[in-house]
Amino acid sequence: MGRVTAGEFAYRKVYRYLEALIDQAVSDDLHRLPSLRALSRRLRVSLATVQSAYSLLEEEGRVHCRPRSGYYVQHAGKQPVVAMPRQPPLPAQPLLERILLGHERRLARQRDRSAAPREALGSSRLRNAVAEQYTRSSSQYWRADDVQLAPDVLALLETLLAALALQGGTVLVHSPCCWQVLHALVRAGMRVLEVPADARGNPDLHALAKLLGSEPVNMLVMPSCLGMPQGRLISPYYQQQLGLLLGQHPVWLLENDLDSELCYSRPPRKRLRDWVDPRWLLVMGTFEAAVGAEAPYAYVLGRDAMLAKAFAERAFRLAPLRLQALAYMLGKGQIETQWVQLRTDLQRRTQCLAHVLALQFGQRVVLEMPQGGQMLWVRFRQPLMWEGINAALAGSALHVLAGEQFGLQGRYRQYLALMWLGGHLDELQQAVGRLAQALEPRCGHPAGVTR
Repeated sequence: MGRVTAGEFAYRKVYRYLEALIDQAVSDDLHRLPSLRALSRRLRVSLATVQSAYSLLEEEGRVHCRPRSGYYVQHAGKQPVVAMPRQPPLPAQPLLERILLGHERRLARQRDRSAAPREALGSSRLRNAVAEQYTRSSSQYWRADDVQLAPDVLALLETLLAALALQGGTVLVHSPCCWQVLHALVRAGMRVLEVPADARGNPDLHALAKLLGSEPVNMLVMPSCLGMPQGRLISPYYQQQLGLLLGQHPVWLLENDLDSELCYSRPPRKRLRDWVDPRWLLVMGTFEAAVGAEAPYAYVLGRDAMLAKAFAERAFRLAPLRLQALAYMLGKGQIETQWVQLRTDLQRRTQCLAHVLALQFGQRVVLEMPQGGQMLWVRFRQPLMWEGINAALAGSALHVLAGEQFGLQGRYRQYLALMWLGGHLDELQQAVGRLAQALEPRCGHPAGVTR
């Protein structure tokens, strides 16, 4: 597979291997790439690892998936797709990844005496474990049948929207919105309306009520408790008021639970789901934030029978042993134990990043310390040239996403979402110095020009 970088995730190696195959593809032919199972056997990696690599290439618009057929090279000019930004790597969780792979190897050595197919066994165990995690009481409970699995967030949202016949409909989102969710909605052809934040960072209830009363809204996407990328906690009072408002407007609520466990002071006991009608509730989460890139799976909880039917028909091929290993980790509380250290590390990283940015830029930036998450949401008081910023930070441990990727109406052109993956402080200082150089005025670029 070519050059191997020390400590590189397995999915990145598969990604580079697929890049070579894509480069060799004939541009005027429909070029089919190897199946998940074929590539898994050829490169001796798990199905989940192959799926992660394909998902990244699909986000970049370089391949496209045809249901029940496989992945094909996306040549320029053919079947245009909505280009998605490359996802910055999550902070490495080597301990949990080692635990995950250790369980997977142990399960592989054991003889499975169950009559059920291994694929079905892995899925059922993980779905049951997720249902147990989300069950709070005899009146707030979930069953394994209420949980659906997908290889990643994009595939999950595409299947969910199709199952509920919402494709092309109107959806309201908290603005700025989680970029993964926002771009998946756009890709599915949804009409996305943004609900601006009020003075406290909560979605503006008055604006939300006006949109619900005047627009043909099919779905509302709101944070469970932590609004990203700002990293602000949604107040329990606001959640209660939002629940009362939704009681007057029966629309689907998709609760974004992707980042909730990253609250620095632990997630609040009450979530948005506790205040809404469960018949209209969908809860979306993922394992990647905790375990890392070797567990990219996403899940949704919902009681509508059409969900189970749609996901069964989609027939995602997920690595059964890895699903079982994740179920075991959830059941034993190994993931929950690791959350404590992860939250501490993330808070330390964002504090260091904020300090270095303040020293470098002073009054030229406006930032607020987040209450959770892995990003620092920063507003700059000077023009931002995205190409120069991206080039300046390439290869560093400081990763960046343009603020424009978190909205569709051009509100966040002066914002960057910055994430430090950790390492030596002097390396962070050097990266921030390169960022400052990239923002210096250049000849031929008039002041005030932004992208």
